Amino acid sequence: MTSAQDPTFDLPDQPRGVPWPTREWPEGEPRASGDAMARVEELFGDTGRLGRTDALLVVQEGRLVLERYGEGVTGHTTQPSWSMAKSLLHAMVGLAGMDGELDRPIGDPRWAGSRDPRAAITLDHLLRMVSGLEWVEEYVPGQTSDVIDMLFGPGAGDVSAFAASKPLVDQPGEVWAYSSGTSNIVASALARRLGVDGDRDGYLRELHRRLFDPLGMSSAIPKFDDHGTWIGSSYCFATPRDFARFGLLYLRDGVWEDRRLLPEGWVDHARRPTGPSVGVDDLDYGAHFWLNGDRFGSFSARGFMGQSIRMVPALDLVVVRSGATDETQKESLTAALDALVSEFAP
Repeated sequence: MTSAQDPTFDLPDQPRGVPWPTREWPEGEPRASGDAMARVEELFGDTGRLGRTDALLVVQEGRLVLERYGEGVTGHTTQPSWSMAKSLLHAMVGLAGMDGELDRPIGDPRWAGSRDPRAAITLDHLLRMVSGLEWVEEYVPGQTSDVIDMLFGPGAGDVSAFAASKPLVDQPGEVWAYSSGTSNIVASALARRLGVDGDRDGYLRELHRRLFDPLGMSSAIPKFDDHGTWIGSSYCFATPRDFARFGLLYLRDGVWEDRRLLPEGWVDHARRPTGPSVGVDDLDYGAHFWLNGDRFGSFSARGFMGQSIRMVPALDLVVVRSGATDETQKESLTAALDALVSEFAP
């Protein structure tokens, strides 16, 4: 067994005889300890410590084995992705054939001048949050915040232009700094690659054709800015079952219906540690995915207020959680989800 953060940690194949969930999820009984349901009750009941959980799903060996919703929420209720959209964006970059361009300059037209130092920023720098661009990712009202200005303020009309206007403050590749702005620069580069720059409807068609439709993610609703760029940093609403489909795609190494969708090695790219120190909740960062650092090789798509899709290779699990958890509760929520996952260990 390799280390938990080693990208060669084995990814499980779809078990023989288990249908792919493109249309309907195959269901089964969970194989877990007797304390698993107590962990579920904790996640829904201890709102003072963990925040509000609206949905919790567990997929084990390709089957939906646990599904629970909070008050007023059903399986048809779409949930916000927030920054889980970044992981969807990573998939689209691979599906667009950009996997061979990771170490090339991103070619943003706003950095076209030969003397602009930002012209050296590569696609991989942006996916790994080491672009060196100035950015303040702050969600506290009243404080300086580039992400709030981008999503809700002066940058909302053209999110990638707002992010690309930031100056370089560090050498690309040397300092890790979480930035939703860099994701939207990637989303803009993706639009140019797909030939849909400024074409919202065309961009939406490509998202469905390449990602949502093959997986059966019929509920997916991405959000676009006025320029027509997908706000890939923050917005794709979907049902928890559809978020679980996306998690299964990555747990299955980019294979779906026994056919390779993502380029070979693309999931390994997502879960390979970036390098520069992250220093966030004892986690490491890959490429638009978080690395949990546990003994099961887990990696996650994560979003604001505790949204998460956790892939657990050693246990062949996908765990989806939607809800509303504030920053003071986030560490406790992570520990509670860790405890739930451990109940599935043999």
